Amino acid sequence: MMALSEHLCFKTYAVSRYITGLYKPYLDEISLTYPQYLVMLVLWENGGMNIGKIGEHLHLDNGTLTPLLKRMEKHGLLSRTRSVNDERVVLISLTENGKSLKDKARHIPEAVQECFHLDEEKKNQLMFALDEILSTQSISKI
Repeated sequence: MMALSEHLCFKTYAVSRYITGLYKPYLDEISLTYPQYLVMLVLWENGGMNIGKIGEHLHLDNGTLTPLLKRMEKHGLLSRTRSVNDERVVLISLTENGKSLKDKARHIPEAVQECFHLDEEKKNQLMFALDEILSTQSISKI
């Protein structure tokens, strides 16, 4: 049997926890959790969209996203409205409060990346490898 340290799943899990921990102090300053921050990144980049599209970007299903989005709506970051054409579709859009957080969060990615001590070439190699994994047919919504 392989040792724990030889399992790709363990290494990616440990790195994920490490990275999430690096984000925490920055996100605490703007009162966001890491999953909320990811939703905000999608909306800042793409504007309003339905829950399904947000889920596609984040590899999450509607059942996981809905409670998260409801909490974010309670905090005044976004609004949820039913589509006029199909009431089963919920449209998500940023409020002014949600839009204003973008400037406050602008420095976060660079600040966190500095903690990795990776040169640009290694960072690009890692991003390429991760993109390959995420693009496989077996990746589904988590």
